[in-house]
Amino acid sequence: QVQLVESGGGLVQPGGSLRLSCEASGFPFMLATMNWYRQAPGKERELVATINRFGGSTKYADSVKGRFTVSRDNAKSTMYLQMNNLKPEDTAVYYCNRDGAILKWGQGTQVTVSS
Repeated sequence: QVQLVESGGGLVQPGGSLRLSCEASGFPFMLATMNWYRQAPGKERELVATINRFGGSTKYADSVKGRFTVSRDNAKSTMYLQMNNLKPEDTAVYYCNRDGAILKWGQGTQVTVSS
């Protein structure tokens, strides 16, 4: 059974940091390019970061470049998103999924940046 479980969200002040995790199961994680997405209230879901199956190539949305870092541990079938210097506009529910052949979405993890 395919499962994506996001965790690590929370309430943080502007300028703060959070580390999100995405635990994957039910598919060959180590063969998959993986993405982080986010969806803010009233907005479309947007692609935030991409990491290839070996972790050697990453891409970021312009809005998060220099602040977010995506990484993965294939031995643990887990992907991470380190988010630094968070801004109120980063407030959203964050999701992970496979690139290309989208899997069933997880529940996401809420990130709220507010003073």
